[in-house]
Amino acid sequence: MKKLFMLAVAVSFSLSLQAGGFTLESDDLSGQLTMDQVYNGFGCNGKNISPELSWSDPPKGTKSFAVTVYDPDAPTGSGWWHWIVFNIPASVHKLPAGAGEPSGELLPKGAVQSRTDFGKIGFGGACPPVGDRAHRYIFTVYALDIEKLPLDENSSPALVGYMLEKHAIAKASLISYYGR
Repeated sequence: MKKLFMLAVAVSFSLSLQAGGFTLESDDLSGQLTMDQVYNGFGCNGKNISPELSWSDPPKGTKSFAVTVYDPDAPTGSGWWHWIVFNIPASVHKLPAGAGEPSGELLPKGAVQSRTDFGKIGFGGACPPVGDRAHRYIFTVYALDIEKLPLDENSSPALVGYMLEKHAIAKASLISYYGR
């Protein structure tokens, strides 16, 4: 039974969740995050590099995109936001590896990264507590019905999340795991 469960979990690692034909993919992500996507701090020694992400077939009416990374398994009672970027132009369908650098140099013009639960702007990699079961890291791209969210880099993850849900036409996700 345990082998069957592990097989089911392994298969689910690489599946993308889709809305219609809207799909999120990554050449950098698989079932397990690598040290590239692990945080450098809080006792973790990763490279803290956001993965390459690409999406296709957004729904008609999409005016912009947003990308988030969320850990629902963080022992906080409310999960943990690892990356939030919004106001990505509708013409952009890919973010390169490293786009989550705090400088935002690799992000498309006009895109905004806001604060994460690390209290910083930019990608914050995985860093679950030692001994916890492997945490899920949900990478989601949102197709939005608005060109620009009326928010800035100081906006809280909860406020951005509220606005994303309010303006989402569709979303697509990938899930990877990491434990230590």
